[in-house]
Amino acid sequence: MTPAVHAARQAGIAFVLHEYRHDPRAASYGLEAAEALGLDVARVFKTLVAAPEGKGLWVAVVPVAGLLDLKALAQAAGAKRAVMAEPKAAERATGYVVGGISPLGQRQRLSTVVDAGALRYPTIFVSAGRRGLEIELAPSDLITLCAAKVAPVGRPA
Repeated sequence: MTPAVHAARQAGIAFVLHEYRHDPRAASYGLEAAEALGLDVARVFKTLVAAPEGKGLWVAVVPVAGLLDLKALAQAAGAKRAVMAEPKAAERATGYVVGGISPLGQRQRLSTVVDAGALRYPTIFVSAGRRGLEIELAPSDLITLCAAKVAPVGRPA
């Protein structure tokens, strides 16, 4: 059990775990998950770690088929600009490896923003804390568990 799954269980929310065989050669972990599980990519979200200027590290949950809009993230964080965090810094802060970073159960609870598009769906999929494991849950539960802001931080690729 990953810390993400433990956090969801401890919170008593409804969720479903979906496991698939991870291919280490996959170019995009999120797109790999959508394809392997036969999911609509619009419902699969990736967890990215960025650094809004002067605000520490932040987590952004955005659709896997899109990109993180760093200007929108900076605005949501109350900063002038933001950059992507170094992978090692993201791994140290979250306790997860890149490709398996979950917004749930992180080593350090980072400020989180969930893309507003997540609210269009009854459930969404995010990493459950390791490559090859996704957790399906209501976006409202994810927002509550992460004490997340909701903002339009995703943009088309």
